[in-house]
Amino acid sequence: MSEITVAIRYAKALIDLATEQKALEPVHKDMELFIHTIKANPQLNAVLANPIIYHDKKIKILDGIFSDKVSKVTILFFNLMVNKSRAEILYPAALEFVNQYDVVKNITNATVVSATELSAANKKTIIAEIEALTKGTVKLTAKVDPALIGGFILTVGDKQVDTSISSSLAKLKKEFAHTAA
Repeated sequence: MSEITVAIRYAKALIDLATEQKALEPVHKDMELFIHTIKANPQLNAVLANPIIYHDKKIKILDGIFSDKVSKVTILFFNLMVNKSRAEILYPAALEFVNQYDVVKNITNATVVSATELSAANKKTIIAEIEALTKGTVKLTAKVDPALIGGFILTVGDKQVDTSISSSLAKLKKEFAHTAA
């Protein structure tokens, strides 16, 4: 079974447990903290993935870092994963938990890349349009790429709208090359 499949199963089980324990919000914050910590300290992920390091040592490390910062449900989850020899998939499971949480809460992640910084009003308009379509909440990530020249590229889930000038120019170039041949 692939690592991602196993991570998805553990994430779903944690969603169910956290919901049952009425601790979904705290566990969500815990998983975001864990993800942020792993991104800031990749050595921690290397330690968790190392099969030579004993389970009790990994549990002590996780307890030392997180015991006073996360909920009891999260600590129990960490301990379970380590004891089941699944410490190497804690990070993918945490990422998948956040994805599953977004599904449960009807939160849509969107990314907009523009040639220049978008104004607050533009961001608000984009969020309102996406919320009207999805009938949920939107988390918008805005990025700047001057190579677009103008316009923007909006990605929502697996859909993408590309209104950039660089894309239009590339299409024109391709059409001219095809017509000239």
